[in-house]
Amino acid sequence: MEPSSTFCRAQEAIHRDRADRAALENVRAIARRAADAWGTEAVFAERREARREKARAIADTARSQSKQEISEEEWLLSDNPDRGFANS
Repeated sequence: MEPSSTFCRAQEAIHRDRADRAALENVRAIARRAADAWGTEAVFAERREARREKARAIADTARSQSKQEISEEEWLLSDNPDRGFANS
């Protein structure tokens, strides 16, 4: 399962807050590195989500166009053009 960009940004904020509040330098350093890693993962997640949204939009457009084209073609090729199809 891939984390969402929202989840990654929330984790990044948690670790940045932890780094700001830590009393020990090694804890701050580790929290900063974790926050940076979550920030990088958030960028990857945002790209994945953008690609999926774009693919979904393209598929929806293609589906709506093919529905219109197929239904007109099927209608012309039907043995009984004055009647509907059994699956419609």
